Amino acid sequence: MPKTITNATVIGQRVLNATTKLIEVYAPEIAKTAVPGQFVNVQVCKNTAPLLRRPFGVAGVNADNGTFIMIYRIIGEATHILAEVCSGDKLSIVGPLGHGFAMEAERPLLVGGGLGLAPLLYLAEGFCAQNKPIEILMGGRSEEELFWTDLYEDICQNIHITTDDGSCGVQGTVIALLPQLLDSGKYDCVYVCGPVPMMKAVAEVADEKNIKCQVSLEKYMACGLGACLSCSCSGIGKRLKVCTDGPVFWAEEVGEW
Repeated sequence: MPKTITNATVIGQRVLNATTKLIEVYAPEIAKTAVPGQFVNVQVCKNTAPLLRRPFGVAGVNADNGTFIMIYRIIGEATHILAEVCSGDKLSIVGPLGHGFAMEAERPLLVGGGLGLAPLLYLAEGFCAQNKPIEILMGGRSEEELFWTDLYEDICQNIHITTDDGSCGVQGTVIALLPQLLDSGKYDCVYVCGPVPMMKAVAEVADEKNIKCQVSLEKYMACGLGACLSCSCSGIGKRLKVCTDGPVFWAEEVGEW
């Protein structure tokens, strides 16, 4: 996949909830080549710490304007630094990296939870551009976590929701709704990104229903280029590097989750 190292210019940031922000950056080289499912490795130019870049999924692209967006949760040193950048600041970005989703489905069902909903947003936009019907099943701990509906409502025909506490949608995890959705016969492929236990459970249900499933794995990545092996995981008959072999895989390619 094509990749570049560039000093991108921050266009602006938007608060999504108390711990989550959306950042838009100007990086025409990346915006022109990134496909749904790919990621970038980011460092704030005016800081030398932390030493290693941090990976973020591409959550959307405006190729005409040369911009793309990332969505992140403020949880560590790197994201606290990123949260403080302003319009005009520079980010050192390597990307786009990895392999994206195979967008061959005619009737896709997207399934996501937490920050896994960020790369799925770009995937939803990609299917929308192909004039394909898009539905998403999203889960969260509570209604407060599902600010994502505002981002998806203009793209998806249907948004199915579950929450652990029952404050919105069906009470439970996404598995509380997934089997009956797949039993409807409306979908020919499931695309999932989120916490590992959720992805594993979704893949198992899809397999039971004989429906293809692609998963986007989230692993710690020190380099993002396949050199450090920090993101390796067990595949069928071989070790997989999530950064270069993925991050998107067919579910049957993944060994130990």
